[in-house]
Amino acid sequence: MTALNDNTLVAMAAEQHNRKAFNELVVRYQSPIRRFFLNQTLGNEALSDDLAQDTFVKAYLNITKFRGDASFSTWLYRIAYNVFYDSTRNSKHTEDLETAEVSRRNAENSDTTVSLDIYAALNTLNNYERTCLTLQLMEGQPIDKIAEIMGMAAGTVKSHLFRGKDKMTRYLKENGYDRKR
Repeated sequence: MTALNDNTLVAMAAEQHNRKAFNELVVRYQSPIRRFFLNQTLGNEALSDDLAQDTFVKAYLNITKFRGDASFSTWLYRIAYNVFYDSTRNSKHTEDLETAEVSRRNAENSDTTVSLDIYAALNTLNNYERTCLTLQLMEGQPIDKIAEIMGMAAGTVKSHLFRGKDKMTRYLKENGYDRKR
């Protein structure tokens, strides 16, 4: 399939039930959506994969509801955001960052230490701060798109970003990341 823009692929998937067109959208967005979930789940790969799959299933089932008021990526991130929070509301057990599983993973592979420290820093944030930071710093979304994805005012997003960055900076400094090398 030649390089078509997102709106053309969405139209093909919605109107013609073209699975190849939707598959192209999955290929384009599976890595960013999975990365978003990895940061939200603090590195839980299995859960991230499950949530990403749920996101694309919901997007496929609701593709005819895409109105084009926002970009396809914004619409998809909004679905991902809702899938994640539905999952956390329905979850009875969440892995604490200090559990034996994380300690075991850290001991097995010292290359993951920095990643685990970032996840630990992300764990100090509330859900809104973590989502705003993930979308801005790791997914490159501008504030207006984050506001649209999360359904909040741009000023509120800026407040969450400010507080989140401050908390992460303090946590990382307290854990030795302020040293000059």
